[in-house]
Amino acid sequence: MSRLASAPVEGPARKRWWEADERRDAVLRRWLLVAALVTLVAMPFFTRPYWNGQFALVLVYAVAALGLNLLTGYNGQISLGHGAFFALGAYIAAVLVDRTAVPWPLTIPIAAVVAFAAGFAFGGPALRLRGLYLALVTLGLSIAAPLIIKRFGGLTGGAQGMNVPTPDVPGWLPLAVDQFRYFVALAVALPLFAVAWNLVRRQTGRAIVTVRDSELVAHAFGINSATVKMRVFGVSAMYAGTAGATYVFLVGYISPDDVTIMLSLAFVTAVIIGGVSTISGALFGALFVRLVPLYASEVNDVLTGVVYGTTLIVVMYAMPGGIAGTAGTAWRRLNRLRAAPAAAREERSSA
Repeated sequence: MSRLASAPVEGPARKRWWEADERRDAVLRRWLLVAALVTLVAMPFFTRPYWNGQFALVLVYAVAALGLNLLTGYNGQISLGHGAFFALGAYIAAVLVDRTAVPWPLTIPIAAVVAFAAGFAFGGPALRLRGLYLALVTLGLSIAAPLIIKRFGGLTGGAQGMNVPTPDVPGWLPLAVDQFRYFVALAVALPLFAVAWNLVRRQTGRAIVTVRDSELVAHAFGINSATVKMRVFGVSAMYAGTAGATYVFLVGYISPDDVTIMLSLAFVTAVIIGGVSTISGALFGALFVRLVPLYASEVNDVLTGVVYGTTLIVVMYAMPGGIAGTAGTAWRRLNRLRAAPAAAREERSSA
């Protein structure tokens, strides 16, 4: 529902005020976007190499969390197994670089395509399941992934994992290694965020949300719910696979211990903390799940889990809609408070 529709009192003055406010909001959002982009581009030149590495991993987690949010937040399919698609993308990229002559930049889109196909194929049988039943099946997928990786040790390195050569900085780029890796993650993340933002605001996005809210209504509008669900599952898996392939080249190593069920739970946590059914929330959630454990270990290495869990509880209690969701709600409430006196003054002056 738009803010115009939620105005407490209708009238020409109030309508004009809300339309002007919508224009101001659009300008403000554009400036905020520009400021965010400038910050993301400039940040690695002002931070230490260690933090550049951490922020690069934040971007990787944000991509995976965004894909999960498209599936769970916008389409209503609960998945606890996106760590498996992350692992698929990571091992596809690692094997291609280690066993073939494929250049590392090409392995990322290849991993994305394979992950999409796997997600699309998995989305077919998943059509018969809903809610917690789907969550349990995807949970099984997450649990099975490390075991499957170990089973094919001749290809994946088994429990020992695989060392992957990290990309060298091109000679024509005046960047340090940590800065270059950060920009690799940023170059992957920005287009995927733009695609997701554009997707949810178009007719396809409305169809995705309609299927989530009511498949009966979706059918009445001529929307094929099964096709939509399978495609969203594929796109969501593609995001996770892309994140996994990028992760390999940032870290230079991948093993089954990196893709356990805890990774899938971290993605779910990022979605909830950042804000369900939000685009920017994926970045906020990724910041939380990557940086808060680091902070917790510095506070008390023995009680890392306790500090992290307590922080998680406090954040969820204070912001039940997630960081991005709570910020959006606060902004709308502020506009409603501003609307009443401003519109009343305009009505009095026009009377």
